[in-house]
Amino acid sequence: MRFALDRWRLGAGLAEGEGVDAAPTALIAETAHGPRIAAANAAGIEAGARAGMMLADARTLCPQLAVAPSDPAGDLAFLETLAAWAMRWGPWSALDPPDGLLVDVSGAAHLFGGEEALLADAAASFARRGLAVRCALAPTAGAAWALAHHGPADAILRSGDDPVRRLAGLPVAALRLDEDVLTLLRRLGLKRLGDLDGLARDSLARRFRNRRSASANPLMRMDQILGRVPEPLLPVLVTHAPLVQRRLMEPIRHRQLLERVVADLAADMERVLEGEGLGARRLELGLWKVDGELVVRRVEMAAPTREAAHLARLFARRLEDVDAGFGIEMVRLRSPWCEPLMLAQGDLEQRAAGDLGDGFAGGEGIADRGTSLAACIDRLVVRLGAASVRRPVPRESHLPERAQRWQGPLEPERTSQGFFDFQFRPLKILDSPEEISVIYETPDGLPRRFRWRGETHDVLRSEGPERIAPEWWRERGMVRLRDYYRIEDALGRRYWIYRSGVIGDGRGGIPAWFLQGLFG
Repeated sequence: MRFALDRWRLGAGLAEGEGVDAAPTALIAETAHGPRIAAANAAGIEAGARAGMMLADARTLCPQLAVAPSDPAGDLAFLETLAAWAMRWGPWSALDPPDGLLVDVSGAAHLFGGEEALLADAAASFARRGLAVRCALAPTAGAAWALAHHGPADAILRSGDDPVRRLAGLPVAALRLDEDVLTLLRRLGLKRLGDLDGLARDSLARRFRNRRSASANPLMRMDQILGRVPEPLLPVLVTHAPLVQRRLMEPIRHRQLLERVVADLAADMERVLEGEGLGARRLELGLWKVDGELVVRRVEMAAPTREAAHLARLFARRLEDVDAGFGIEMVRLRSPWCEPLMLAQGDLEQRAAGDLGDGFAGGEGIADRGTSLAACIDRLVVRLGAASVRRPVPRESHLPERAQRWQGPLEPERTSQGFFDFQFRPLKILDSPEEISVIYETPDGLPRRFRWRGETHDVLRSEGPERIAPEWWRERGMVRLRDYYRIEDALGRRYWIYRSGVIGDGRGGIPAWFLQGLFG
């Protein structure tokens, strides 16, 4: 609203509160039900006019209210001009209609004397153009938007700050949600971002599981604000993806020649990315065939990289099923997803430490350095497929068999409401607990001897119990509590066992014992 008024004043050659702007004035938009107020100046607001109010209703409160037509298309065009102008503070900017801008200032704050000085320079520059702004700096676009609209003036959320604590006091409107979702959250008593963080994630996920849009799902917005998932933005000026290509003098049909061309392109891409300080996360290889067909192969990496040998090795697996037909006449390698990747002196440090042999300058030296975890994941994904590679991630549950789940290596990690750092779990947990026979001191004493898989073990040491109550929100009413013990037998082998239930709990007969994990 303020942006439209500022632009109207600029068009009229007025300063704020000068000339006709000193009197109650409103910008109106024509609707099916008549003219409606789109924005009102300070005098108009003081007289009772509000955005969204019908002009007839506003005139009953303020008969002398002057009006001027609003121009949303002109406002958007002016905002695009400002977005290009705002790139003076960063490499790219994006629109946040109807009146916002997002500017990426990563690595540019020192050019202005620091983050505070950058914000001051931005505010002063907009003020010279007759535009009032609220600025904020944050690691994510969502957090910057929230602070700029609902936080203190010139707020800065640094990368080392705790975003959960800093943003907890902001209203839920800072999530950029649709109005009906905000109304629902307020009815549920969720008025601040801290209220959402204190809830179980699964319960909110069930409530909004049918909301696919980010503006209709508070969990997606929270993840974007906290940087748990990326938030795609469309820059005003398109950033060209690094691209290299080869136009072949003669069409090639043999795979060995194609692999050679791909290796040369990977080397070219390495030089391009190194010059821009980037690493590739996704690469697209386009093969133009003589018969007019285009074949595209894509690979994604677990971490930014520009190592030509690694990239060529990944694509080599994707070329096995390529049918060259009458030949391939052009090959293009493009990186649509890049991330910053600074130069490192790891080889120099290893040489100083004497870790590299005489083959350092050649390929043997590189091979001696071993394979990083990210490169290993890349090779496994290419060889086995993305659906065959999984990694365990924590999951919020009291029960050990439910405390982790599996997901793809390239998928963003879902957050949990909290982990139980005080609990000590064995490295090996059985797929399902196995029932054992235990001699123990009744009713709830320590175990003395147990029998598992036909072998009897005397308990030399024991520790516990750690009591875990049933998850009442998932279980039925007759599920019994568990008392876990860490025990060690006479041979030094350590086990993790638990007793299901206690005598007289009213949920069954005598307690049963189970072995669920092995230490060491």
